[in-house]
Amino acid sequence: MIEPRLDNRPCGGRYADIVQAIGHTPLVELRRITPKPGVRIYAKLESYNPTGSVKDRVARAMIEDAEARGAIQPGQTILEPTSGNTGISLAMICSRKGYPLKVVMPDNVTEERTRLLKMYGAEIVYSPGEQGSNGAVAMALEMAEADASYYMPYQYGNPANPLAHYNGTAVEILEELDEVAAFVGGLGTGGTLMGCARRLKEEDPDTLIVAAEPLQGELVQGLRSLDDGYIPPILDLSLLDRKIFVSNRDAVVWTKRLLAEEGLFAGVSAGAIASIAARVADGLDDGNVVFVVPDDGWKYLSSGVYTRSLEELEGSLDSASFW
Repeated sequence: MIEPRLDNRPCGGRYADIVQAIGHTPLVELRRITPKPGVRIYAKLESYNPTGSVKDRVARAMIEDAEARGAIQPGQTILEPTSGNTGISLAMICSRKGYPLKVVMPDNVTEERTRLLKMYGAEIVYSPGEQGSNGAVAMALEMAEADASYYMPYQYGNPANPLAHYNGTAVEILEELDEVAAFVGGLGTGGTLMGCARRLKEEDPDTLIVAAEPLQGELVQGLRSLDDGYIPPILDLSLLDRKIFVSNRDAVVWTKRLLAEEGLFAGVSAGAIASIAARVADGLDDGNVVFVVPDDGWKYLSSGVYTRSLEELEGSLDSASFW
């Protein structure tokens, strides 16, 4: 069998510091989940970042922006609400730069996230798990208001968040593909969607920008429903062409499908996004559909998603404790 030609350059390079190695992630075609011969689905594998998630890009951009503006001083404590990945990314970068870090995180996230944060030296304050990331945001804002010594990058309202994708993620996609018919991102802080949307629309105004949004009341780790009461300040809904709802069940089904059919060991939010990418692809006659895989599956192993059958998981899918 003749191996297919390598269409693009491999990621990698030589860097003086781990922080500099953020980005440059591979774009991989997923041929088995593509519903039509004329459509190609590509996954941007953000697990290749140093701490294993897309949030490395955001954390670096926010800290470097704050340093450039003189908004933080050496040794100042950084405070940030997170569902896990942003906190882990900030913990790695803060440990390299000498900033103490305190994160506010729902108390029902997987044990792997807690352990990684502690390994990097972060202090954790837990918010009620049933309130999801909205509860973590509310608690962190109260803490920041009560103590002016904290600096809070605040990923939900920081322009450096979408700029990390405008100047990085989207540029890397355009370097590898001649055209992008559709881009699908998960609706979380809005940074990935907004940054990529602006850059991709500048390149081609006809590029379809689609958000994968959880059904109201369903907790898909890393994603949020706007109907649950909090709209991130950086989110500009006018940049979205469509929002498509996805359930916890579909997120789990597609997470397992990515592993079984494409060999892609991805986090649960990637399953949710992949399910919407396939739906979008099915509505096109031709072209490239790109979606971002925010992280890999290592932080979700204790959830049982990869080892338990869907039938065994069914009773947990509607429970906040599942995550």
